Amino acid sequence: MRLPIALPLCATVALLGGCATSNNEQAGATTSIELSFLGRYESGIFDSSAAEIVAYDAKTQKTFVINANSGKVDVLSMSNPAAPYKIKTLDVSADVAALTGLSLGAANSVSVHSGIMAAAIEAKPKQDMGYIAFYNINDHTFITAVKVGALPDMVTFSHDGKQVIVANEGEPNDEYTVDPEGSVSIITLPNDITTLTQSDVTQVTFRDFNNGGSRASERPDGLRIFGPNASVAQDLEPEYVTVSKDNRYAFVSLQENNGIAKIDLMKKSVSTIWALGTKDYNQTGNELDVSDKDKTIQLKNWPVLGLYQPDTIASYTVSGKTYLVTANEGDSRDYKGFSEEYRVKELADELNSRLALTSPLKHEIEGKLDDSKNLGRMKFTSTLGAQDCKLTKGAPSNCTYTQLYGYGARSFSIWSGDTGEQVFDSGSDFERITATALGDKGFNASNDSNKTDARSDDKGPEPEALTVGQIDGRTYAFIGLERVGGIMVYDITAPQKSQFIQYLTSRDFDAEVDTSAAGDLGPEGMAFVSKEDSPSGQALLIVGNEVSGTTSVYSISPSK
Repeated sequence: MRLPIALPLCATVALLGGCATSNNEQAGATTSIELSFLGRYESGIFDSSAAEIVAYDAKTQKTFVINANSGKVDVLSMSNPAAPYKIKTLDVSADVAALTGLSLGAANSVSVHSGIMAAAIEAKPKQDMGYIAFYNINDHTFITAVKVGALPDMVTFSHDGKQVIVANEGEPNDEYTVDPEGSVSIITLPNDITTLTQSDVTQVTFRDFNNGGSRASERPDGLRIFGPNASVAQDLEPEYVTVSKDNRYAFVSLQENNGIAKIDLMKKSVSTIWALGTKDYNQTGNELDVSDKDKTIQLKNWPVLGLYQPDTIASYTVSGKTYLVTANEGDSRDYKGFSEEYRVKELADELNSRLALTSPLKHEIEGKLDDSKNLGRMKFTSTLGAQDCKLTKGAPSNCTYTQLYGYGARSFSIWSGDTGEQVFDSGSDFERITATALGDKGFNASNDSNKTDARSDDKGPEPEALTVGQIDGRTYAFIGLERVGGIMVYDITAPQKSQFIQYLTSRDFDAEVDTSAAGDLGPEGMAFVSKEDSPSGQALLIVGNEVSGTTSVYSISPSK
């Protein structure tokens, strides 16, 4: 097990070629709290998503864990957070099937509030409408279920418990012949949940933003709409939801589309959509490693833009203003019937495209940019940056690429909940910090292999899981790195001046990845537990790790 690692933002090591800072020019880290590994529950199932999204109930001291491998929800006792154990498994799909007569798929998400658990369940096939199932937390009994949109991928309660909000991703099938609309479901809960009916569900769609729709002119420039023959409503894929403190708005990440939708929970309609823009990797402070074949850690500026494409999104309030926190994982569409994903070298060699990478792009890279040791291995989208070409099923032909757009930003960001403007980005922090902490032992390794540098050509450390919590009047963000593993901790009390606190990983790169000794691999979902709600009286972080199939618990204490 690795000891906690806390590094200053400007830690310099020779192999990094110098020190870069985040875009807020911060000088170093604060040390107000410390994350420490406490304990874990092991499902014993490797690389099958046996632990994903987690939700904690303070009254019963239980954690509910999405076990996508079984398609069920595992219930863990947290009465002793150093030694969590399973007390029950809820077959949510079977319970809803018994009610509806339908064969359903796996559970995708779980949330709890005031004695009620809600679980999101996809259909079979997942392009059909899914369901939200409700359970009594105390005795685990099934209460009822209602139909929502296609592929409900995330579910959450409003803070007052009066509404349940669902992000229905609406992914296409692999042939891309069936592409359901993405949507957001708002479930208004009656005082007696046993009386819940389908009439309590409002389906918020994006049809008004379609071409010719009443709000088509409101679509922001830069919002990615690119699926073959897809309307805007079909193309938008809601991924994750967070609710403002006053329960007025839900903010929904549109990952593939590189945007965020703001939903008015009172009017039950789309308030606005924001396009998140791009990250310039040619700017100081945004260095990255783009090759898995260079046999070294090479953090440099490159003539590439990154699409933020957030997965998890959270929110908090400062002086009455709402801020959004995003884990900028990135994601491509890579289906049998349509793929946007290519490597620079593939386009240069196999498709005989005219790669205009020397002009107008400015760079000072030795050798050809399409070499595997340079940008040749980097994955980018064929849907942006091309001129004078035809796209056949997404495949470019005889194109001139004047700009390259990669997936994700290898960072977390903070955005204004009023305007969608970015107020902070962690820049190159994640790769610099993990390079210093891990070196050639595990830098940019994947979550199912110990091979170092393996993910540099993809999305690097791939931040995915995220949650925020308040401790002693300060607000902290906890970000899980899906590939290399570990947790990043930042003090985000002052959004524009957010400070790195600590990087901690329980992963052991000397152990075989499919063994218990490897520790926690692939953090997918997180839950923050305040000290007031904690069974130990100490704030906790609970993490579901999809590759190791473990649910890990970390204590949070004032730093020494």
